Amino acid sequence: MTLLEIIESSTDRLAHAKLSFGHGTTNPRDEAAWLVLWSLGLPLDTLLEGPDSQALRPVSAAEAEKCATLIEARVESRKPAAYLTREAWLQGVSFYVDERVIVPRSLIAELLVDGGLDYWLREDTQALLDLCTGNGSLAIIAAMVYPDTTVDAADISRDALAVAAINVERHHLGERIHLVESDALAGLSMTYDLILCNPPYVNAESMAALPPEFRAEPAIALDGNRTGGVDGMDFIRSLLKDAPRVMNPGAVLVLEIGHERHFFEAAFPALAAVWLETSAGEDQVLLLTREALTA
Repeated sequence: MTLLEIIESSTDRLAHAKLSFGHGTTNPRDEAAWLVLWSLGLPLDTLLEGPDSQALRPVSAAEAEKCATLIEARVESRKPAAYLTREAWLQGVSFYVDERVIVPRSLIAELLVDGGLDYWLREDTQALLDLCTGNGSLAIIAAMVYPDTTVDAADISRDALAVAAINVERHHLGERIHLVESDALAGLSMTYDLILCNPPYVNAESMAALPPEFRAEPAIALDGNRTGGVDGMDFIRSLLKDAPRVMNPGAVLVLEIGHERHFFEAAFPALAAVWLETSAGEDQVLLLTREALTA
């Protein structure tokens, strides 16, 4: 059996199981390739086409069994693949993950790497905050992109901060990234030039309809109805009210809200938000200046 044959048979198994994707892959073929390559200890960018293709690489019976075991674990558990491999990738950077955090997939990372936020920053931008940091991925990517900055990475969850600490150490950024336990902004007294936040924002109806892969993630990181609301904006309401307190003059807040733009605009009809272009369109990440928040 060859590497390509293993990937093809694994693709069929995942497709027939009617799984949900969205934690690093969007379809059964890509997820099968990821899990097979990881099982075999091969780089995830292993070529499967072209003159340097490894598609015909022989796969031993023992290797095939190892791949099949992981594929079956994905099917039977309905957990995101990253929880099975204990690894997730965001913008080409590897992160440790487990069930204590959601699998990193924020579009804000794309804006950081592509320079989509640079226009809004000043030459003297130094202090950054990654609020709801989860496994620390946005804080780490921001520190990599802006090497002259320091970053506070805050989360209400001690479990999440423990995972973030693993990743900060893995990327040797302990001198520049400070982990802070904080319920929203309540535990923060510093002021910042740039705040990044991928908060809990899922509305109640969508939360009730989530597939098992998303229900496997910590609900606290997804459910935006923390104080009894149904539109997913409870956390964001308190955040926007308090944010100017920790923002320097000229500072900006970058906020991801996924597919909830309708609920956001209904909750904040007078707020002058700048919607940022990402690979998912112009309605999932927005930017707010301090001036807009205090108007």
